[in-house]
Amino acid sequence: MTAHQINGLWPDPEPLSGTNLRSFGQASFERLEHCFSRVNNRYFFDGKDVVFDHLHGDQYAMWLYFLSNQMYRDSAPETWSKKVFLLNKALHGCDIFYEVMLPSIFLLVHPLGTVLGRGEYSDYFIAYQRCGIGSNHDVYPRLGPHVTLRPGSAVLGRSVLGANVTIATDSLVLDRDIDANTTYFGGPRAHWTRARNATESIWRT
Repeated sequence: MTAHQINGLWPDPEPLSGTNLRSFGQASFERLEHCFSRVNNRYFFDGKDVVFDHLHGDQYAMWLYFLSNQMYRDSAPETWSKKVFLLNKALHGCDIFYEVMLPSIFLLVHPLGTVLGRGEYSDYFIAYQRCGIGSNHDVYPRLGPHVTLRPGSAVLGRSVLGANVTIATDSLVLDRDIDANTTYFGGPRAHWTRARNATESIWRT
């Protein structure tokens, strides 16, 4: 199905076949299974087995990231990784380049307009819609485990986020360190924080 979608959007002289993709699919599905097994949601894990639905937009976006990144890791032809990346961008409006190393456990939630750049990520990362991870003067952020980006939030530049940090809706972190167990509100000119203890309930621990 993924091959048909790609060839329908880019009917160029180098079509991708299901066989081309299948050689990277097993490793991609193993990564997806590991990731979904930690999600405390019946659409991802029913209490016994991992659930993958190609018609669930968030899940399919995550699958396409895993596939494009696996192809990059395994030195597939670059045009293959590019096409899977662009398919994800076309279908879901999210920009996660295949060279970006997301953690083994992460979750995309309605990721329309989300751009995840070349930061350093840790497990249990969540990104909602319109979120951004990006550079400032070619320096990217570092994120600890259990970081959540609420809708419209962004982390840029020389920023270091500790464990269990949430960036509130429409907030911007720019070249700033955020202590662990903190919720951050605001932007560079005016911001405040609030202590947090519990991690997000969406994760199975």
